[in-house]
Amino acid sequence: MTLSPDVINAEFQLSLLDRSRIRAGETETEALRGTVARATQAEQLGYDRIWVAEHHGVPGIAGAAPAVLLTAVAGATTGIRLGSAGVMLPHHQPLVVAEQFATLSAFAPGRVDLGLGRSPGFTAPVRRALRQSDSDFAADLTELRAYFSGTAEVTVHPQPDGPVPLYVLATGSGLQIAAGLGLPVIVGGPLLGVGGDPAPGLEALAGYRRGFRPSPQQPEPRVAISLDVLIADTADEAADLILPEAWAMARSRTTGEFPPLEPVATARSAARTPREQQHLEQTAAAAITGTPAQVERRLAELLDRTGAAELVAAGSTFDRAALAASDASLAALFGRSQPETDLAVSSTDSSRSSIRVDW
Repeated sequence: MTLSPDVINAEFQLSLLDRSRIRAGETETEALRGTVARATQAEQLGYDRIWVAEHHGVPGIAGAAPAVLLTAVAGATTGIRLGSAGVMLPHHQPLVVAEQFATLSAFAPGRVDLGLGRSPGFTAPVRRALRQSDSDFAADLTELRAYFSGTAEVTVHPQPDGPVPLYVLATGSGLQIAAGLGLPVIVGGPLLGVGGDPAPGLEALAGYRRGFRPSPQQPEPRVAISLDVLIADTADEAADLILPEAWAMARSRTTGEFPPLEPVATARSAARTPREQQHLEQTAAAAITGTPAQVERRLAELLDRTGAAELVAAGSTFDRAALAASDASLAALFGRSQPETDLAVSSTDSSRSSIRVDW
């Protein structure tokens, strides 16, 4: 079973976003190695890109330095594209970001994509530690692009080995900035209208397309959509897969703590306040979960509605073997090649796998 050519075409890209989520009983080093192992599996499955994220001071996430983590992924893969989703530009000087990703490009020429956002730090102490202040996101994007194009007053070293495409992780105003600069966007959350009213998101995307100004990188508007997608043999099993992440999100929104992922049984039996239950249900409703046939129908509708050129599947769960099976099922829906070997990865195997870097 694969999605119809009416929904996807030869240029459509399929990607994974891995946030380096820590599992209960797992070290942060094991979580990072799990990201590298998942990236190598994604390459075997025919995914076009692996994205990693930037989070600072979050107890349940080990991924704080996208450029560093992607360098490890580069050493363990050969062809899959490597993207940040994203680097939070208000936390950094544009020159430093350009230097980091130019260096990454030297190790993985032609494979690097730089997604940029502007989310604040997780807590006030984190924001203070990052020396975060008000910044002009559009101006910072313009400066960063000038470093890569060689038109800035400072020359970046090393010189990028090929182009480093920029992407904008966009909300309402971010879409307008991206349109004005002629950059592709990655959208998620409420803009997609999954489990809610799609109208505001559709209007925002239409505004992005109307206001788009072609650029050398991007001659026409391009939208990637990002959301949790998890597949299992039954709908109930798939609903269980989203439960650890949904429970962590509920705790984050009610207590300010974003904990490691816990086993499904632990998350299911945990005592919840009515507010926690509400947040848990909201996270589950914003995901696409189910059997392959159920997920295919919902993705076909979403891709058709948004006109997306890329799906960035951001799902995570406690059981790494179940997550590996879900990734394989999603790749099959999009007609990607399947490896001959069993790609189910246990949490022990993936977290303790060695990383071999051959440059």
